Amino acid sequence: MQQFTTISEQRSWSRAQRQAGRTVALVPTMGALHAGHLSLVKLARSRCAQVVVSIFINPTQFDRPEDFAKYPMTVEADLALLAAAGVDAVFLPTTEAMYPQGYCTFIEVVGPLTDKLCAVARPGHFRGVATVVTKLFNAVEPDVAVFGQKDLQQVLIVGRLVRDLDLPIEIVVGPTLREADGLAMSSRNSRLTPAGRINARAVPRGLELANRAFNASEHVSMKLTAIVAEEILMHEGTEVDYADVVDMDGFKEVEFATDRCILAVAAFVDGVRLIDHIRLGSPPLPVAIEED
Repeated sequence: MQQFTTISEQRSWSRAQRQAGRTVALVPTMGALHAGHLSLVKLARSRCAQVVVSIFINPTQFDRPEDFAKYPMTVEADLALLAAAGVDAVFLPTTEAMYPQGYCTFIEVVGPLTDKLCAVARPGHFRGVATVVTKLFNAVEPDVAVFGQKDLQQVLIVGRLVRDLDLPIEIVVGPTLREADGLAMSSRNSRLTPAGRINARAVPRGLELANRAFNASEHVSMKLTAIVAEEILMHEGTEVDYADVVDMDGFKEVEFATDRCILAVAAFVDGVRLIDHIRLGSPPLPVAIEED
Protein backbone atom coordinates (compact mmCIF):
# COMPACT_ATOMS: atom_id res chain seq x y z
CA MET A 1 0.00 0.00 0.00
CA GLN A 2 1.52 3.29 -1.13
CA GLN A 3 1.42 6.35 1.13
CA PHE A 4 1.69 9.93 -0.12
CA THR A 5 1.88 13.19 1.82
CA THR A 6 2.24 15.70 -0.99
CA ILE A 7 -0.19 16.66 -3.73
CA SER A 8 2.45 16.23 -6.44
CA GLU A 9 3.26 12.65 -5.33
CA GLN A 10 -0.39 11.65 -5.24
CA ARG A 11 -1.19 13.27 -8.58
CA SER A 12 1.81 11.62 -10.26
CA TRP A 13 0.75 8.20 -8.98
CA SER A 14 -2.84 8.66 -10.15
CA ARG A 15 -1.71 9.78 -13.60
CA ALA A 16 0.57 6.76 -13.88
CA GLN A 17 -2.37 4.48 -13.10
CA ARG A 18 -4.48 6.11 -15.79
CA GLN A 19 -1.67 5.91 -18.32
CA ALA A 20 -1.52 2.19 -17.58
CA GLY A 21 -5.23 1.92 -18.36
CA ARG A 22 -6.39 1.57 -14.76
CA THR A 23 -9.30 3.54 -13.28
CA VAL A 24 -8.99 5.23 -9.89
CA ALA A 25 -11.56 5.58 -7.10
CA LEU A 26 -11.26 7.96 -4.15
CA VAL A 27 -12.80 7.50 -0.71
CA PRO A 28 -12.35 10.80 1.19
CA THR A 29 -12.21 10.41 4.99
CA MET A 30 -11.10 12.28 8.10
CA GLY A 31 -9.75 9.09 9.65
CA ALA A 32 -10.97 7.32 12.80
CA LEU A 33 -12.13 4.63 10.41
CA HIS A 34 -14.88 2.10 11.10
CA ALA A 35 -16.87 -0.55 9.25
CA GLY A 36 -18.87 2.12 7.44
CA HIS A 37 -15.71 3.48 5.83
CA LEU A 38 -14.57 -0.02 4.91
CA SER A 39 -17.90 -0.62 3.17
CA LEU A 40 -17.17 2.45 1.03
CA VAL A 41 -13.72 1.04 0.23
CA LYS A 42 -15.36 -2.21 -0.88
CA LEU A 43 -17.81 -0.27 -3.04
CA ALA A 44 -14.93 1.71 -4.55
CA ARG A 45 -13.10 -1.53 -5.35
CA SER A 46 -16.16 -2.81 -7.18
CA ARG A 47 -16.09 0.24 -9.44
CA CYS A 48 -12.40 0.83 -10.15
CA ALA A 49 -9.10 -1.01 -10.50
CA GLN A 50 -7.27 1.19 -8.00
CA VAL A 51 -8.57 2.59 -4.70
CA VAL A 52 -7.20 5.66 -2.93
CA VAL A 53 -8.33 6.64 0.58
CA SER A 54 -7.55 10.13 1.80
CA ILE A 55 -7.13 10.86 5.51
CA PHE A 56 -7.25 14.54 6.34
CA ILE A 57 -8.96 16.26 9.25
CA ASN A 58 -10.01 19.41 7.45
CA PRO A 59 -9.81 22.46 9.74
CA THR A 60 -11.89 24.71 7.48
CA GLN A 61 -15.09 22.71 7.95
CA PHE A 62 -15.21 22.95 11.75
CA ASP A 63 -17.36 25.76 13.12
CA ARG A 64 -16.16 25.16 16.67
CA PRO A 65 -12.39 25.05 17.43
CA GLU A 66 -12.97 22.68 20.35
CA ASP A 67 -14.69 20.21 18.04
CA PHE A 68 -11.68 20.22 15.73
CA ALA A 69 -9.31 19.76 18.66
CA LYS A 70 -11.27 16.76 19.98
CA TYR A 71 -11.76 15.00 16.65
CA PRO A 72 -10.34 11.46 17.06
CA MET A 73 -6.96 10.74 15.44
CA THR A 74 -6.10 7.05 14.94
CA VAL A 75 -3.77 7.09 11.94
CA GLU A 76 -1.78 3.93 12.72
CA ALA A 77 -4.93 1.89 13.30
CA ASP A 78 -6.49 3.42 10.18
CA LEU A 79 -3.52 2.42 8.03
CA ALA A 80 -3.67 -1.14 9.33
CA LEU A 81 -7.36 -1.38 8.45
CA LEU A 82 -6.79 0.03 4.97
CA ALA A 83 -3.87 -2.31 4.28
CA ALA A 84 -6.01 -5.28 5.33
CA ALA A 85 -8.78 -4.02 3.05
CA GLY A 86 -6.42 -4.02 0.07
CA VAL A 87 -6.33 -0.27 -0.51
CA ASP A 88 -3.76 0.67 -3.13
CA ALA A 89 -2.78 4.13 -1.91
CA VAL A 90 -3.43 6.43 1.05
CA PHE A 91 -3.22 10.20 0.67
CA LEU A 92 -2.14 11.78 3.98
CA PRO A 93 -1.61 15.47 3.25
CA THR A 94 -0.54 17.90 5.95
CA THR A 95 -2.49 21.04 6.70
CA GLU A 96 0.39 23.04 5.27
CA ALA A 97 0.18 21.10 1.99
CA MET A 98 -3.56 21.69 1.65
CA TYR A 99 -3.63 25.27 2.96
CA PRO A 100 -0.19 26.83 2.52
CA GLN A 101 0.57 30.21 4.03
CA GLY A 102 -1.46 32.91 2.35
CA TYR A 103 -4.19 30.54 1.20
CA CYS A 104 -7.37 32.54 0.47
CA THR A 105 -9.51 30.67 -2.08
CA PHE A 106 -12.73 28.85 -1.15
CA ILE A 107 -15.53 27.03 -2.96
CA GLU A 108 -19.11 27.77 -1.94
CA VAL A 109 -22.35 26.18 -3.15
CA VAL A 110 -25.40 28.44 -2.75
CA GLY A 111 -29.12 27.80 -2.96
CA PRO A 112 -31.53 25.35 -1.31
CA LEU A 113 -28.82 22.78 -0.54
CA THR A 114 -27.03 25.20 1.78
CA ASP A 115 -29.77 27.23 3.46
CA LYS A 116 -30.98 24.65 5.99
CA LEU A 117 -30.02 21.79 8.32
CA CYS A 118 -26.25 21.60 8.95
CA ALA A 119 -25.57 24.62 6.75
CA VAL A 120 -27.47 26.83 9.22
CA ALA A 121 -26.41 24.97 12.35
CA ARG A 122 -22.72 25.04 11.36
CA PRO A 123 -21.95 28.31 9.51
CA GLY A 124 -19.13 27.91 7.01
CA HIS A 125 -19.09 24.12 7.34
CA PHE A 126 -20.03 23.31 3.76
CA ARG A 127 -17.76 26.00 2.36
CA GLY A 128 -14.94 24.10 4.03
CA VAL A 129 -16.26 20.76 2.76
CA ALA A 130 -16.65 21.99 -0.83
CA THR A 131 -13.17 23.49 -0.77
CA VAL A 132 -11.36 20.45 0.61
CA VAL A 133 -13.25 18.03 -1.63
CA THR A 134 -12.33 20.10 -4.67
CA LYS A 135 -8.68 20.10 -3.61
CA LEU A 136 -8.75 16.34 -3.02
CA PHE A 137 -10.29 15.83 -6.45
CA ASN A 138 -7.51 17.94 -7.97
CA ALA A 139 -4.82 15.97 -6.14
CA VAL A 140 -6.15 12.46 -6.79
CA GLU A 141 -7.91 13.06 -10.12
CA PRO A 142 -10.27 10.12 -9.56
CA ASP A 143 -12.69 8.61 -12.04
CA VAL A 144 -15.06 7.80 -9.17
CA ALA A 145 -15.48 9.26 -5.67
CA VAL A 146 -17.40 7.35 -3.00
CA PHE A 147 -19.31 8.99 -0.13
CA GLY A 148 -21.62 7.70 2.61
CA GLN A 149 -25.37 8.22 2.62
CA LYS A 150 -25.36 9.21 6.31
CA ASP A 151 -23.92 12.60 5.36
CA LEU A 152 -26.78 13.17 2.91
CA GLN A 153 -26.57 16.96 2.67
CA GLN A 154 -22.83 16.72 2.04
CA VAL A 155 -23.38 14.15 -0.71
CA LEU A 156 -25.92 16.38 -2.45
CA ILE A 157 -23.64 19.40 -2.22
CA VAL A 158 -20.67 17.48 -3.64
CA GLY A 159 -22.86 16.21 -6.46
CA ARG A 160 -23.97 19.75 -7.24
CA LEU A 161 -20.35 20.96 -7.16
CA VAL A 162 -19.25 18.25 -9.60
CA ARG A 163 -22.06 19.08 -12.02
CA ASP A 164 -21.66 22.84 -11.83
CA LEU A 165 -17.87 22.75 -12.29
CA ASP A 166 -18.04 20.06 -15.02
CA LEU A 167 -15.68 17.78 -13.14
CA PRO A 168 -15.20 14.40 -14.88
CA ILE A 169 -15.93 12.42 -11.73
CA GLU A 170 -18.75 9.98 -10.97
CA ILE A 171 -20.14 10.33 -7.44
CA VAL A 172 -21.15 6.98 -5.93
CA VAL A 173 -23.09 6.82 -2.65
CA GLY A 174 -22.87 3.92 -0.21
CA PRO A 175 -25.69 3.13 2.25
CA THR A 176 -25.61 4.14 5.91
CA LEU A 177 -24.26 1.34 8.09
CA ARG A 178 -25.64 1.01 11.60
CA GLU A 179 -24.61 -0.62 14.83
CA ALA A 180 -26.70 -3.53 16.06
CA ASP A 181 -28.76 -1.12 18.19
CA GLY A 182 -29.50 1.17 15.24
CA LEU A 183 -27.00 3.99 15.91
CA ALA A 184 -25.50 5.19 12.63
CA MET A 185 -21.79 4.41 12.45
CA SER A 186 -19.71 7.54 12.89
CA SER A 187 -16.16 8.44 13.89
CA ARG A 188 -17.71 10.68 16.55
CA ASN A 189 -19.27 7.69 18.32
CA SER A 190 -15.86 6.89 19.83
CA ARG A 191 -16.08 10.13 21.83
CA LEU A 192 -19.27 9.08 23.61
CA THR A 193 -19.10 7.98 27.23
CA PRO A 194 -20.67 4.58 28.03
CA ALA A 195 -23.78 6.37 29.32
CA GLY A 196 -23.78 8.71 26.33
CA ARG A 197 -23.53 5.75 23.98
CA ILE A 198 -26.73 4.36 25.49
CA ASN A 199 -28.49 7.74 25.33
CA ALA A 200 -27.42 8.21 21.70
CA ARG A 201 -29.73 5.36 20.73
CA ALA A 202 -32.55 7.87 21.15
CA VAL A 203 -31.56 9.45 17.81
CA PRO A 204 -32.40 6.47 15.57
CA ARG A 205 -35.21 5.46 17.91
CA GLY A 206 -36.81 8.88 17.54
CA LEU A 207 -36.50 8.68 13.76
CA GLU A 208 -38.12 5.26 13.74
CA LEU A 209 -40.97 6.42 15.99
CA ALA A 210 -41.62 9.31 13.60
CA ASN A 211 -41.43 6.94 10.64
CA ARG A 212 -44.03 4.70 12.27
CA ALA A 213 -46.26 7.70 12.85
CA PHE A 214 -45.87 8.68 9.20
CA ASN A 215 -46.81 5.16 8.11
CA ALA A 216 -49.87 5.46 10.37
CA SER A 217 -50.95 8.55 8.39
CA GLU A 218 -49.36 11.35 10.44
CA HIS A 219 -48.07 13.71 7.76
CA VAL A 220 -47.81 17.03 9.62
CA SER A 221 -44.11 17.84 9.61
CA MET A 222 -44.17 19.68 12.93
CA LYS A 223 -45.68 16.66 14.68
CA LEU A 224 -43.13 14.30 13.14
CA THR A 225 -40.19 16.47 14.21
CA ALA A 226 -41.70 16.78 17.70
CA ILE A 227 -41.71 12.99 18.02
CA VAL A 228 -37.96 12.87 17.32
CA ALA A 229 -37.15 15.79 19.61
CA GLU A 230 -39.19 14.45 22.52
CA GLU A 231 -37.54 11.03 22.31
CA ILE A 232 -34.06 12.57 22.35
CA LEU A 233 -34.71 15.16 25.05
CA MET A 234 -36.10 12.66 27.53
CA HIS A 235 -32.52 11.47 28.07
CA GLU A 236 -29.99 13.27 30.27
CA GLY A 237 -27.19 15.22 28.59
CA THR A 238 -28.94 15.56 25.23
CA GLU A 239 -29.77 18.59 23.09
CA VAL A 240 -31.51 18.82 19.73
CA ASP A 241 -29.65 20.98 17.22
CA TYR A 242 -32.36 20.60 14.57
CA ALA A 243 -35.08 18.26 13.37
CA ASP A 244 -36.64 18.96 10.01
CA VAL A 245 -38.68 17.39 7.21
CA VAL A 246 -37.22 18.09 3.77
CA ASP A 247 -38.66 17.17 0.39
CA MET A 248 -35.95 15.63 -1.78
CA ASP A 249 -37.64 17.17 -4.80
CA GLY A 250 -35.97 20.58 -4.62
CA PHE A 251 -34.54 19.97 -1.13
CA LYS A 252 -37.10 22.25 0.49
CA GLU A 253 -38.72 22.27 3.90
CA VAL A 254 -42.38 21.31 3.77
CA GLU A 255 -45.36 21.62 6.08
CA PHE A 256 -46.77 18.23 5.14
CA ALA A 257 -44.59 15.17 4.60
CA THR A 258 -44.79 12.70 1.72
CA ASP A 259 -42.77 9.61 0.86
CA ARG A 260 -40.45 11.91 -1.12
CA CYS A 261 -39.30 13.42 2.17
CA ILE A 262 -36.53 12.75 4.63
CA LEU A 263 -36.65 13.51 8.33
CA ALA A 264 -33.20 14.77 9.33
CA VAL A 265 -31.91 15.36 12.83
CA ALA A 266 -28.77 16.63 14.53
CA ALA A 267 -28.33 16.24 18.27
CA PHE A 268 -25.71 16.69 20.93
CA VAL A 269 -25.19 13.80 23.33
CA ASP A 270 -22.76 14.70 26.13
CA GLY A 271 -21.42 17.44 23.84
CA VAL A 272 -20.83 15.10 20.87
CA ARG A 273 -22.73 16.14 17.74
CA LEU A 274 -24.48 13.31 15.90
CA ILE A 275 -26.47 13.47 12.66
CA ASP A 276 -28.90 10.99 11.13
CA HIS A 277 -31.92 10.85 8.85
CA ILE A 278 -34.59 8.52 7.56
CA ARG A 279 -36.58 8.45 4.35
CA LEU A 280 -40.18 8.60 5.49
CA GLY A 281 -42.05 5.45 4.58
CA SER A 282 -38.85 3.43 4.41
CA PRO A 283 -38.29 0.02 6.08
CA PRO A 284 -37.92 0.20 9.87
CA LEU A 285 -34.60 0.96 11.51
CA PRO A 286 -33.09 -1.79 13.73
CA VAL A 287 -34.02 -0.20 17.04
CA ALA A 288 -35.66 -1.53 20.17
CA ILE A 289 -38.93 0.27 20.97
CA GLU A 290 -41.05 -0.46 24.00
CA GLU A 291 -44.63 -1.08 22.98
CA ASP A 292 -47.43 0.48 25.05
